Amino acid sequence: MWWFYRKGPSGFSSASTAEEVTAGVDGRGLVAVITGASSGIGLETARVLALRGVHVVMPVHNIAAGLAVKESIVAKIPVARIDVLELDLSSMASVRRFASEFERTNPSTSCYSNNAGVLTRNRTCSCDGLELHFATNHIGHFLLTNLLLENMKSTCRDSGT
Repeated sequence: MWWFYRKGPSGFSSASTAEEVTAGVDGRGLVAVITGASSGIGLETARVLALRGVHVVMPVHNIAAGLAVKESIVAKIPVARIDVLELDLSSMASVRRFASEFERTNPSTSCYSNNAGVLTRNRTCSCDGLELHFATNHIGHFLLTNLLLENMKSTCRDSGT
């Protein structure tokens, strides 16, 4: 497994941590929407972006879990700016509600990270009648991305990035 630690042209390898990769990054003034931020890769993404000064918005299905994650991050990074908003990616009405509320309270979006997902053993349908995996892992993210896309484009144009 010698190749695992071999550094690429960027100076990083697959063994590099998110903190190493973002060292020196000043994210103040940026807003990041991170789905799936209550656990796993999404949680680590939220933590490191908050560490770098990014205003993190966590759309979560389970508000209690999202608030617990927010509290744990803020306990270690007291200046962290984190909002927890409700979102059920399997429900297109919930996706539309989230996007509407987000756009009303956040005039700009700098980045968007799709991390949320579900995996069940049995075939289950969403409230919209779609297969749950497909609705949550694909259609919900597709709709949310499209609803936030103009906001991200205008943020890029306005900031010159």
